[in-house]
This record gives sequence, C-alpha cells and structure tokens, in this order.
Amino acid sequence: MKEKRQRKLLPPALTAVLFAAAVAMLVFGSVEGTRAALTYYSETYASRVQMYDIGVSLNENGESVSWRDYNSAANGTWNENTGVLLSHMLDDGESVKPGKAYKENLSVTNSGNINQYVRVTIYKYWLDQDGNKMTELSPDLIDLHLVNLGTDWIVDEEAATPERTVLYYNKLLYAEGEGISETPLFADTLTIDGKIADKVTQKRETDGVYTTITTSYDYDGVQFRIEARVDAVQEHNAADAAKSAWGKDVTVNSGVLSLD
Repeated sequence: MKEKRQRKLLPPALTAVLFAAAVAMLVFGSVEGTRAALTYYSETYASRVQMYDIGVSLNENGESVSWRDYNSAANGTWNENTGVLLSHMLDDGESVKPGKAYKENLSVTNSGNINQYVRVTIYKYWLDQDGNKMTELSPDLIDLHLVNLGTDWIVDEEAATPERTVLYYNKLLYAEGEGISETPLFADTLTIDGKIADKVTQKRETDGVYTTITTSYDYDGVQFRIEARVDAVQEHNAADAAKSAWGKDVTVNSGVLSLD
C-alpha cells in the first residue's frame, strides 16, 4: 500500500493538470549508482465544473514509484509520494554497465477518481563531475527504448529536441473500476551505449630507462540523467483543458485523442 503525505492547497480551483517529475542519476566508474530524489510540480486549471478527485502515478517495473493525487474530500490536499526513478531497475550495490540492456518498464496509472488524458515528457542529458551539462556527449547515447508508438502513444514531433521527447497517450485513461486505468508501456529497456567507453586517453611517462603508459577513460565519472514527467487533464472539455494546460491543440473524438 502506498505511503501518503498530505499538503494543503489553496481552494477552490479544480486541479486539472498534474505534473510529476522523476530524475535518475547514475555515475560510471567505480562509484556506485547515485539516485536523485523525485520532485514534483503542479499547475491549476480553473473550471466551472464540480470538483472531482484527480491523480496520476508513474510505474516502474510493476511498482508505483511516484504519485500525486488530489483529494477534495480531505480539505483540498495532495496525497503524494516522492520516489526515485531506476530504483526498481538495479540490484543493491549494482552500477550501470555500458552496452547492457536493463529492464525498465514504464507506464502511467490513473490513481484518481476522474477519467483523464495523459502526457509524458522525457528528458535525457549528461553532466560532468561538477554537475555541469555536457554538450559533447549526445543524449542518443542514453537509449530509453520507447514502445507502443503509433498504436497507444503519439510522439509530438513538433516538440522534439535531442534532449526531449513528448508522448501523448491517445486513449482515455479511466478511473479504477470504470475501464482501463493503466496505460500500456511507453518504455521497456534502458541501455547506455558502449561507445561511451571507447574514448580513452593515454599518458606516456619515461624516466630514461622505463616508460610508463597510463590509459584512462575520458568519460569516467560522468553522470547521465533521465527525467520522466507525467501530467494529465480532465476528460470534461479535454481539448480546452489541453490547450490551457499544455498549450497544445488536440482533438478528441469518441474518446480518442489526436494532435492537430
């Protein structure tokens, strides 16, 4: 069962947009994997409709790693859990090895009591040992393998950058008991390209008799980061809510969402 924390919100606007961010950071070399805490953001969307409970959860390898649920019955509070992405991917003490594909099944669950449409925004990038973003390493070396594209998930090509991928679940995600409340997977594996370990530097030193050659990996100690951000809008007036919350024109026809 989820552990939940509550935080007061200012009434009375209906919260139609939920924004959950999951950040993962792992370090190569002899350093064990370091995981950054999950953080949350939220926006509100005012509407002249009855207030309902709304919530969204991010699932990793069959476990709910983070959630944020609005509870109108509890004086306008959020029930939320701050989890970590990749926490269900590695064994204790294990670090990521370049070239190895790790199981990373990611999906979204409607954990509220209102039907909704869901968007996922994925960011991938590299940091050096001082925490500065590295432009010389391609985000493509971080292969979060996306699945069910075209059938269940739509890629917003207009919003795509080398670091960012935006996905829309093209069907209505129902509240539990009313229909399908968990999306199909949008990712299934994570692989760090083995090319990251190909670039090395050799240092040659001699004392007149002996020559010592030291080889080091150029990118030893670099960090990769993945952010999987999930947000949702209500079923009621979904196209207007998506335009207001996401700034995106969508069409909803018989429960199916498409990008204009």
